[in-house]
Formats: sequence, C-alpha cells, structure tokens
Amino acid sequence: MEKHIYLASRSARRRDLLKQMGVNFEMLLLREGAGRDADFDESELPGETPREYVVRVARLKAEAGWLRLEQRRLMRHPVLAADTTVALGDTILAKPKDREDAVAMLKQLSGTVHHVYTALAIKFYDSLQEALSVTEVRFRELSDD
Repeated sequence: MEKHIYLASRSARRRDLLKQMGVNFEMLLLREGAGRDADFDESELPGETPREYVVRVARLKAEAGWLRLEQRRLMRHPVLAADTTVALGDTILAKPKDREDAVAMLKQLSGTVHHVYTALAIKFYDSLQEALSVTEVRFRELSDD
C-alpha cells in the first residue's frame, strides 16, 4: 500500500516542503479561528507561553483533522498538522491584519532578537506525536526605508 498522509494545513509552504520530500498527501481543510463555526479555537489562553500555545494549536489541528477524517469516513491515514508563531519575549505576534500592521510589527522587531516557534503534530488512531522547533532570529536596526 502506498504511504499517504492527510495535511491539516492551508500553508502553501508546507505543501511545497512535502512535495519536495516526495510525501504523498491530501489536503484536509479545517475551519480555523475563534468563531463559532471553527473546528478549533486558536485563541491564546491566559498565562500561556508561546511554546505552549504553538504546541497546543498544532495538537488541536491534528485532533480536529482526525475527527473530520472519521466524520467523512475517509481512509485511515495519519493526519499531519502544524502551527507557527512569532514571539517577542513572551508576547505572541499575531499575523498582521494589513500592510500598516505589518510595518508596525517590523518596527517592533527592529534591532531585537525574537523567536519563531513551529510545532508539528501527527495523529493516527489513538497515537498523537508532537515535535517543536524554535528558531532565534536577530534583526538589525531597520530604517523607515
């Protein structure tokens, strides 16, 4: 039987990486966000560190993906989910809403060291495996130009 996974992510970069590695996958789209119709809630919990947050969200995505797989009665293959977040200290920087928000965020990061956290979770039946990568990023002082 051909090895196959479900990818519970909308990230084009993650799709590209899996293709480069020769992994056969099928997209398993989930409804994301804090809304009532979402498959899971990505809201930060009080006192949650960026590390705890990103691992929890990746796990929620994998579990929601497995539930969706069961609901649709799809063939059983592992569900891969991931989440990435940027943090300055213990402050999680959300995705910028627009260009102005992105510029403000870059100014905030200018001349600092911040961390990028990426968590992976793989769900297959009762097994849930997790991994975390932390990258330290140093920004030079950025000019307004």
